[in-house]
Amino acid sequence: MNDVPNLKDFDTRLRDEAHEEPSLEVPQDPPSKKTQIIAIYGKGGIGKSFTLANLSHMMAEMGKRVLLIGCDPKSDTTSLLFGGKACPTIIETSTRKKLAGEEVKIGDVCFKRGGVFAMELGGPEVGRGCGGRGIIHGFELLEKLGFHDWDFDYVLLDFLGDVVCGGFGLPIARDMAQKVIVVASNDLQSLYVANNVCSAVEYFRKLGGNVGVAGMVINKDDGTGEAAAFAQAVNIPILASIPADDDLRRKSANYQIVGTNATQWGGLFTELAENVAAAPPLRPKPLTQDGLLGLFDAETTGADFVLEPANDADMRGKFAGEVKSLEVVYDDV
Repeated sequence: MNDVPNLKDFDTRLRDEAHEEPSLEVPQDPPSKKTQIIAIYGKGGIGKSFTLANLSHMMAEMGKRVLLIGCDPKSDTTSLLFGGKACPTIIETSTRKKLAGEEVKIGDVCFKRGGVFAMELGGPEVGRGCGGRGIIHGFELLEKLGFHDWDFDYVLLDFLGDVVCGGFGLPIARDMAQKVIVVASNDLQSLYVANNVCSAVEYFRKLGGNVGVAGMVINKDDGTGEAAAFAQAVNIPILASIPADDDLRRKSANYQIVGTNATQWGGLFTELAENVAAAPPLRPKPLTQDGLLGLFDAETTGADFVLEPANDADMRGKFAGEVKSLEVVYDDV
């Protein structure tokens, strides 16, 4: 008779794992792997998945072997590549297979289109685990599947940039990637995230790490220039400016690939692919909060606002009144 898995114990073990602190020791040796492993960060919704799906497709069209790994719990990286189809994630597949007493095979989690190999790490159920810990667990499973023995020219990692916990900072903290690319637009929030990523890179470089920022992709560029000014201020190049074009918006919404020479956008993504390949990892100069706000018109960001301190009476509202002091006052002798 087969043993029935104890789901309560399994759930407890997952919760215990979520509370474990990830190891963030910084390797001191320069990276030696010939494969270019590139981590792409950006604010949620800024267009990382759009950029990466089309970049990876163009790289494959140029004859390169490309592996695209989605490292966002939303698992939306590969959706555009696969025409809106959601592929099974590594974490959910591993959980299901483990409960059935089976091993995960590469064909369970890795799929192909247009010469691109792609997979999603996934994440825990909402409210039931740590997304960063899920990323760490996902890479542990990749290692068991033989990640270090695979033969690719490029491995592209799509990371959520809003979250700064250890799991999402893994490629930077552990020198897993040789370089980082940030995707942003001409808005304060996406540049705030880009600046945070530059700060993380600089922090680990001070500790002896080797990861650098190769540059920025400006998505939905409306020509106002804030993202370009940010790139210049932090000393990173612009790898491509993808315009805020209605044709791109419609094709992206319909899960259509534009990173191919069969479309009018082929030249743009060819240039991006060439720049990504050649750009060296640089040490950025992250901005202070005031420096970041200074890139924008003060009326837009509120940068010229003067903080007015609150007092005790403000906090008490209708209960405000004289408060008797507990201080003991002695009469003069």
